[in-house]
Amino acid sequence: MYHRLYIEYIYYFNVEQDYYECHEVMEELWLNEGRNRLLQALLQIAVGLHHFRNENIEGAVRLFKAALAKSTDTWSGKLGIDIDKLFTETEEYLKKLYAYEKAPFSFYPLHISILDERLHHAVVACVPKGVVEEDKF
Repeated sequence: MYHRLYIEYIYYFNVEQDYYECHEVMEELWLNEGRNRLLQALLQIAVGLHHFRNENIEGAVRLFKAALAKSTDTWSGKLGIDIDKLFTETEEYLKKLYAYEKAPFSFYPLHISILDERLHHAVVACVPKGVVEEDKF
């Protein structure tokens, strides 16, 4: 089974495209899970997108580079997602950011492809903690 915070991360990333919340939930998971490098890379990709959306090009470049430095590790098939595809798309984003001054472009989201059907169903059914309060009657 997948950790609730990991499911929330993918929900915020793919559905809400709220990269600040991605950062919040993934940082908590990353710290709880012993600072796993793959979780850190996922955290850095979300923060990179957050920076670029807020017109902080240097911050986006720095975070994408840091995440991609971890792409040399063997992650394929880990955590029920297509991490190789996400790293490839992040690398393409980074190349565009390097050329941003000459060829500006608008923010666009990345998408995490989910390979595990159980994870997909969990993300679809996800109601992040604190988003909907229980009925108090």
